[in-house]
Amino acid sequence: MGPLVPPLVPPYETVGEGPHHVMAVHGWFSDRAAYAAMLPHIDRRAFTYVLPDLRGYGEARDVPGAYTTSEAGRDLLALADHLEWERFSLLGHSMGAAVVQRVLAAAPHRVRRLVGVAPVPASGVPMEGEQWELFTSAADRPECRRAIIDLTTGGRHPDAWLDLMVRHSLEQSDAKAFRAWLDSWALEDFHEEVDGSPLPVRVVVGAHDPALTAEVMRRTWLRWYTNADLVELASAGHYPADETPLELVRAVEDFIAAAG
Repeated sequence: MGPLVPPLVPPYETVGEGPHHVMAVHGWFSDRAAYAAMLPHIDRRAFTYVLPDLRGYGEARDVPGAYTTSEAGRDLLALADHLEWERFSLLGHSMGAAVVQRVLAAAPHRVRRLVGVAPVPASGVPMEGEQWELFTSAADRPECRRAIIDLTTGGRHPDAWLDLMVRHSLEQSDAKAFRAWLDSWALEDFHEEVDGSPLPVRVVVGAHDPALTAEVMRRTWLRWYTNADLVELASAGHYPADETPLELVRAVEDFIAAAG
């Protein structure tokens, strides 16, 4: 294991001016624009959302690093310190949900509530054979990225949307970083660091996501978080922020607004 790279305050965007602070973390296929379709509909008076770019993505596309969830967790705590946020809620999509759990594991006293959207469990996502080959090939092969996005949204969406998602993913991620991130979110298991956490947690899944299903959540997230609930969005797959933005805003904000 090499030397630890010092934490970095990632580039970020701020939306809203409310007293409840929320850090919203993107997944493997996008930068902070992952939440763009939600932003017109959030409650800007109640919440301040900060949307960072993880290393290898967006404005941080050329930032070197290990590209691991644990490194990103330290970066997000550096961002919270930079913003002078003592306590905040966390929202993470897919890979980003593994990252926000690293924040919780490192600084549980600072987290108010946590929402995972189509979320990677803290145990990773075991894959083998053709599935693993498809995911590892996605770094260099746009058609593999497209196949994954199509597969994980139930094969229902227009070609133009799939093309847009792939194009954005290619433009806003560094291929080497993208490949390195896969090994971290898919293969690392740190669930013992969060097992038994009393934090209020909401898990949101799309009914058309064949991979990170409600059943997978019951075996992982809902088993480890003693105060967790599950919301399944009937019209979404793996990308609820794009597919059903209004439903996702309700699922997120109704839950985090209940924080004392």
